[in-house]
Amino acid sequence: MPELPEVETVRRGLEPSMSGATIMQADVNRPNLRWPFPDRMAERLTGARVERLRRRSKYILADLDRGETLLIHLGMSGRMTVSGDPLGQFAHTHPAVQKHDHVVFHMDNGARVTFNDPRRFGAMDLIETATAQSHPLLAKIGPEPLGNTFNEAHLVAAFQGKNTPVKTALLDQHIVAGLGNIYVCEVLFRAGIDPTRKAGRISAARVASLVPIIREVLAEAITSGGSSLKDFRQADGELGYFQHSFRVYGREGEACKTETCKATIERVVQAGRSTFLCPSCQR
Repeated sequence: MPELPEVETVRRGLEPSMSGATIMQADVNRPNLRWPFPDRMAERLTGARVERLRRRSKYILADLDRGETLLIHLGMSGRMTVSGDPLGQFAHTHPAVQKHDHVVFHMDNGARVTFNDPRRFGAMDLIETATAQSHPLLAKIGPEPLGNTFNEAHLVAAFQGKNTPVKTALLDQHIVAGLGNIYVCEVLFRAGIDPTRKAGRISAARVASLVPIIREVLAEAITSGGSSLKDFRQADGELGYFQHSFRVYGREGEACKTETCKATIERVVQAGRSTFLCPSCQR
């Protein structure tokens, strides 16, 4: 499932085509994805102007001039891609509509934005902009890791007395928004912390050190266009390439990238998910 860097990459890729533009026509080609689409979704979107595109955790939010916000989740295999040339620099034709192009936005600037989702685990909803943060999917999400409310004091307090492994704690969306399996593995490697250690038994100083590392890893991943392992594509259809910078994730049995380390990367299973670590560097 796309994590924060992938979703932020898609949001940034959509912005030139959608922000400030009007949806001249919305095509909704099926009644549902993970759950049913809202009533009259195509009608409510057609003619609406996108005032801004933002992200909350792993959700893209398009605020419309009608007082509604389009909430988008990419799910396991969802892609939002742009065709056409909204900047008027080149002449591009739109590709033929594909089998899994479930929602298509025809923008007034000539761009076409297509939501394609073969496995249909993605989702869209229309919610009131004024009360969007109280939506059940958004209400209990923790602070954004790249924002000011995510800081050392917050993370130290959240970890106090916590008996779950540190990896599980960092995956908890109530503690910090948007982190998933890939980036938590990479963060804990850079921090030199064993993913199986109990969160509440890590010193406050080491917990605090996670904050800048989390920001560093996420920033690098966004700059690289996210990680493309299976289905993820950027809004222009290109692959992300942060997967070429992985130090532990997916590298079971390979040599640790720390120059002075002779160990190999191991994989353990935590709560049904694969965790990758260096047994020598992470203690």
